Amino acid sequence: MTDTVQRRFRELFRAEPVLIIAPGRINLIGEHTDYNEGFVMPAAIDKHFVFALAVNGTNQVNCTALDLRESISFRLDELKPGKGWVNYLMGVLDGLYKVGFPLAGVDCVFASTIPSGAGLSSSAALCCGFAFGLGEVLNLQLSRLGIAKIAQYAEHRFAGVMCGIMDQYASLNGEHDCALLLDCEALTHEILPVSLGEYSILLIDSKVEHALASTAYNDRRASCEAAVAMIHRKHSAVSSLRHVTNLMLNEVQDKLGDDTYAKAKFVVDEIARTQFAATKLKASEIEKFGALMFETHWGLSKSYDVSCEELDHLVYLAEENRDMVCGARMMGGGFGGCTINLVKSAGVDYMKGYVHEKYFATFGTEPDFYTVQLSRGVHKLGT
Repeated sequence: MTDTVQRRFRELFRAEPVLIIAPGRINLIGEHTDYNEGFVMPAAIDKHFVFALAVNGTNQVNCTALDLRESISFRLDELKPGKGWVNYLMGVLDGLYKVGFPLAGVDCVFASTIPSGAGLSSSAALCCGFAFGLGEVLNLQLSRLGIAKIAQYAEHRFAGVMCGIMDQYASLNGEHDCALLLDCEALTHEILPVSLGEYSILLIDSKVEHALASTAYNDRRASCEAAVAMIHRKHSAVSSLRHVTNLMLNEVQDKLGDDTYAKAKFVVDEIARTQFAATKLKASEIEKFGALMFETHWGLSKSYDVSCEELDHLVYLAEENRDMVCGARMMGGGFGGCTINLVKSAGVDYMKGYVHEKYFATFGTEPDFYTVQLSRGVHKLGT
């Protein structure tokens, strides 16, 4: 794919580009905790965008998405929220401008092996790869944390998704065969080497495409903020669910209502579960780690209400095969996308066949399967 992107760039623009790799991400555990300043455990994966970029000496940005066979041009003085993939690129440029970086026209060609709508953070990889590439060709001296914040700005202001910073941070900071224990309050991370032994990571795509810009995702964030506001009245030091205990929640349960209480309790429990899971990963206690993944899924499904019938069914199928699957859960913002499964390597082919047969019989849809490796974060090719 890298050769194809580079060749197409040369054909279109008659110039030599800088080449950028920007991976998608998985999240082993810690879901919907990032925007609550908790802990998450993401990792970059070997499915990625390839960008080819070069400055063009004009006030125009010319972009071609090879996968979609679409090309769009716009001027730097007409950045505004719209629709489609160009929205994210405009958001990145606007974010750079807002924090004072000089802009210039660029040409760009990109393609991706990240399945769209599967919960692998294709939008974060798109934003981070483009921002990193702009930093390279315009010599902007951007920090990785700075890029993450600009990419998050693009999601917030241009795509309308009030996401946390996990996806962007993981895409930028991933390392081979490692996960990150990311503290979303301090915005620092611990590198966790991942040794799965006899297990492999298998993603199963429900083929239900989620649209995180829908109100459901933002509603979850609003519920968390409402819980914090109520607790803050009694505990003035509390500014996020990161520092809320179950005792604090119980003090205001009658004022929160059942729905908001359940959602806040899930987040408080998930923050603690993620920290506990890190100790199991460090000790290579993979079966115990996997059991925590199952706990997370059913919390997301029954308490946080971000699963769907198809994702729940995929996890039920994993539970039916506990002799070879030690952990499974929905992954990402929810409402569709993938489940992440820890499957014995010797049983991966069996599970693919078993799930395909059962899932198709139930929903009339063929799931997709992706085995992934943990990879390096956004980087310039050749460095």
